[in-house]
Amino acid sequence: MVDYFRAMSSEIGIPYQNLINLYLRDCAEQSRKLNLVWNKKEGA
Repeated sequence: MVDYFRAMSSEIGIPYQNLINLYLRDCAEQSRKLNLVWNKKEGA
């Protein structure tokens, strides 16, 4: 995941940490919620 933001940051010209922070801030401002589904292990 970090590699994705590093590649994008080199295109944009800002540090990847700032880019991640901006993305997270946008998610919070837009009230986005994570859609996460955990798969059960077989035999568990």
